[in-house]
This record gives sequence, C-alpha cells and structure tokens, in this order.
Amino acid sequence: MCTPSIRQRHPHRVCVIGGGGSGAALAYDLSLRGFLVTLFEKGELTSGTTGRHHGQLHSGARYAVGDRDIARECMEETLVLRRIVPDAIEYNGGVFIATDDAEADYAPAFIAACNEAGIPAREVPIAEARSWEPAITPTARRTVWVPDGSFDAFRVPLSFFAAARRLGATIRPFTEVVSIDVTAGTARSVTVRRAGSDHDERVDCDYIVSATGAWAGIVGAMAGFDVPVTPAPGTMVAVRGRVTDMVLSRLAPPGDGDIIVPQRGLSIIGTTQRVVDNPDGILPDDDDVAFLLRRADELAPGFSARAVHAIWAAARPLAGASTGDGREISRDFMVLDHPGMATLIGGKATVLRAMAEKAADHVCGVFCVNEPCRTRDFILPTWRDWYTEAL
Repeated sequence: MCTPSIRQRHPHRVCVIGGGGSGAALAYDLSLRGFLVTLFEKGELTSGTTGRHHGQLHSGARYAVGDRDIARECMEETLVLRRIVPDAIEYNGGVFIATDDAEADYAPAFIAACNEAGIPAREVPIAEARSWEPAITPTARRTVWVPDGSFDAFRVPLSFFAAARRLGATIRPFTEVVSIDVTAGTARSVTVRRAGSDHDERVDCDYIVSATGAWAGIVGAMAGFDVPVTPAPGTMVAVRGRVTDMVLSRLAPPGDGDIIVPQRGLSIIGTTQRVVDNPDGILPDDDDVAFLLRRADELAPGFSARAVHAIWAAARPLAGASTGDGREISRDFMVLDHPGMATLIGGKATVLRAMAEKAADHVCGVFCVNEPCRTRDFILPTWRDWYTEAL
C-alpha cells in the first residue's frame, strides 16, 4: 500500500466536534478527500466513550441473530482494521460458551445466522476449546469459535489522528465548543474555549460535523437541532492478568455481563446497560460490579478471585429514543442532516472507519465534491507517530 496523498485540495472548511474514534476516522477521511479540517475535543483525545470501552473487535457474531446487516458490516470492518492498523490489534479469535441447556439449544440458530452474515463461525468440541483456553468453564455445554479479537481503544484512534495531521488536519484537544452560531437557521461557525482559559475564540467554517457520541444531543441543542440519541451507560470491571488470550462470550442473545475481553495485561468483563439523560459524571453501580464478577466466573471460574485493577462506566451513544434500557435500539449508525451541520450517531467502535466514510460521503454531497473514500487503501501510521512527529 502506497503513502496516501490528497488528489485535490478543496477550499471548504469543515469543523469536526469530538475527538473519539469516529471523529478521528472522520478527520482522516475528510482530509484525504481534500477538505480543510479542524477537529475540537473538550478533553484529551478519546477521553469520552472511546477511551472507556472494553476494546472488543467485534466479528459481528454477537448481533448476527438479531441483525444480519450490522453483523456483516462488523465482519467486513474487522478485516479492514486488521490490514490498516495492524500494530494495535490482537486478532486472536473468540469462543462463545453455552453454560446451560437453553444456551446450548441456541447454538444452531446462532451458527446459521453467523454464516448467513459472512462470519465463519463453527462449533468446536469443548475439549478442543479448553485446550486453547483452559480457563473456559469445565461445565460448558457447547463451544463455538468466531473470528473476534481485541484492539487498543487509544492506539487505534491515535493512528487515525496521526494520519489526519500528516494530511494537514488541525487537531485541537482540550478545546471545548461552547456555542454554535446559527444564522437564518443555518450553522455558520463555532465558538471554542481552550481549557484553563477565559478567552473565547470564534472559528468560521463552511460546515460542521458533530461526532460527539453520547453528547450529540447536547451539542445539537447548541444549534437548536433535535438529535435523538440515548446515552446508555454500562459498567465494566478489569482484573489483573490475562485470564484468556481469546475473547470469551456467552452463547445467548446479547445481555449483561456476557463478554470477557483480554486487553494488554488485563481481563475485562462487561457490560451492563441503563439509560441516563446526561452522559457526564457517570459512575459504576456497586451492584453491577458484584453481578459482573459472578457472571465472569460462570464463563471462566476464578475470574473474581483476581485482583481488581479498575472499575468504570461508559455511555453508549445509541441512535434513537428509548422507552426502556436501550436494548431495543439498533446498534446501527446514522448521519443526521441539519442546515450547515450533520450529526453522526450510533454505531460501535469496530465500525469507526465505516461511520466516518458515511459521514464524509454526506459532506461530499453537500459540496458536490466527487471524491471516493480511500481509507481502506492505506496502512495508517503507527500510533507512536502522533507523539514523535509532534517533537
């Protein structure tokens, strides 16, 4: 793969709000298509939901029974990320484990749905699965291999940021958008404030894209636009040591406490789900912690005996309004069109590049720019370049 270059620079200035995974990928995609990009993040890069998820590289198997399209997209994007960000990904496979009769009976429908979605799931003998990962419960009823993996929630976005900056994008962390100027019903500019400063700065732009995840409703309201997003926090617990090198999941429809993800020298059990009005200041629930450790032991006995490294919560940015705990809302993503502005909501960390592609396509349509997405075509710079190239 050759080094990416800009085919044609356009005069259009795009402000991206949000320095998480989708914002990083969008800054890169727009820069590669020739736009003049400035990205604002109120905190450190990835300090919102992106830096707090458990880092599972979803093959899509978890969603295959409920939504083949989302499952297929996840599978496709895992292959893309493996190719373009190889140094931040562990593509080490996953095992879905049936712990009781009901879960064992779910296996045929699960495998069939995965295969229909292009996910090469296959049942393996329990003894074989336990030879790979001895931590798997010896009382497992059935085991199914899937092409899951894990990735570093900080390093993957940082590679996109490094690539965007090489192409001329301006990345401004610790710079909060405090207002959006709307003239005649159209968003025209943003006003930002650097952390620790009392000075506000107006930044003119030709278009604005909010990639603020669970905060999209708050940002949209600054411009008077209604954004139907549901912040849905979940608690996660990390213990010290690698319980397994593969991702372990419960062989059942998506629920609470059904995934164990290896992440560097830790093992993470997640997650729970509830709905809140404001994604700021979310704390984990004590009852959730006990529940998660109990559920982890059902998949890998002894998990709860390990030293707890960290307990935290993160808010999913579900696209749509919820009448319950948010599980009825699709994990799909969408681009909402407003005058002078767009909002990117929903999705999963695994599909950050695809989310950016759809948002960048939308921006190209606004300005009648005929530039295809090329973010599949190039290996990204290592995340280390974010630091070394800044020296």
